Amino acid sequence: MKYIFPLVFSLLMLTACAAPQRIQSYRRISADEAIAMMEEEQDYIILDVRTPAEFKERHIPDAINVPNENIGSAEIPQLPDKDQLIMVYCRSGNRSKQASEKLVKLGYSNVVEFGGINGWPGETVSPEN
Repeated sequence: MKYIFPLVFSLLMLTACAAPQRIQSYRRISADEAIAMMEEEQDYIILDVRTPAEFKERHIPDAINVPNENIGSAEIPQLPDKDQLIMVYCRSGNRSKQASEKLVKLGYSNVVEFGGINGWPGETVSPEN
């Protein structure tokens, strides 16, 4: 009898350890899919993760700028709602992937990454506009 409790306890612990963990991730879409999503959705944020100088040079209308380098372990004041749709882009797609991964690790649950402004077929804002 005294050996049954440790055996049952061990089996329960092994079962709990083997339980599948839900891995949170971001979604990757094309620029064209992003445009369609922006036309269909209501409450979303377009997040440009390039440097402020790059953002000033040219960006997608209504985008906010939080450089990839500034996304770490601290809360992001510009992104208070962790369940809100956040659509992330950069110049070519590398930093947007990095930033999307970091956002997911911070607890953001609705992150969509759509690459870079270099391949953006939609409207942009620049100092000349």
